[in-house]
Amino acid sequence: MSQSVEQFFDNLWNDYIQLTPSAAKVHEVLGQGRAIINDHVAFRTFNIAPVRLQALAAHFEAMGYKACGDYQFEAKKLVAKHYEHSDPKLPKIFISELLVEEFSPKLQQIVQALVAQINPAEVANPEFLYSGAHWQISSADYEQLLEESEYAAWMAAFGFRANHFTVNVNELPDYESLEQVNQTLKDAGFRLNTSGGEIKGSSDVFLEQSSTMADHTAVRFSDMEKVIPSCFYEFAKRYEIAPNQLYTGFVAASADKIFESTNARAETAAEQGDKA
Repeated sequence: MSQSVEQFFDNLWNDYIQLTPSAAKVHEVLGQGRAIINDHVAFRTFNIAPVRLQALAAHFEAMGYKACGDYQFEAKKLVAKHYEHSDPKLPKIFISELLVEEFSPKLQQIVQALVAQINPAEVANPEFLYSGAHWQISSADYEQLLEESEYAAWMAAFGFRANHFTVNVNELPDYESLEQVNQTLKDAGFRLNTSGGEIKGSSDVFLEQSSTMADHTAVRFSDMEKVIPSCFYEFAKRYEIAPNQLYTGFVAASADKIFESTNARAETAAEQGDKA
């Protein structure tokens, strides 16, 4: 490999905070100048060669990661896998892929046209994982995708990069609970994803998760510029499944709600709820 695992995650983080400047503020608020351990990093892709889930996962497997769990999201028409490294300080990896063939012919046509613009040789480089979009797309095609799949629209706008990083709440020295983390963030002015409640999951399923709503950034489409939701920051607290052994998997029902953090329509609903 051309770069170390540490360098890879540094580069990935630097790309992420360009689109998610609030993440740096989260670090200041929760870390108080100390290092923050990330629980996992999530990626999105399409189930079309050369960018299928397994093609992205191969980079992590080359870094020593191993596949650990499979997940299905029937309503969103996604499948996902998570990967873990033998070094527990390295974040877990969560990769999902859109089942493109389950959508309308129009969505399939747009997505196929995007993927056709990717040079397969570039997918073979680890740097591909923070290389962004490899295509041009019109704002009309973006809106068309948004009608059917927020996930597909996000991919069309932002391409290949971390969709979110996740603070490991178990490793935060000043916090006992996810409720405390959420309250600190709200007091600092952050808006949280309330889809399915502020906290998704519970100690009963050994995992609690919450997240900010995505930042907004200007994206240059082929015909115009639009300001749209970009990336968000997640927070995860894990519980023991055996003495001194934390649960390391994911809960599909909770992850399904976390996906809403980049959903412009969910934001509108949240704002209406705030006013109620």
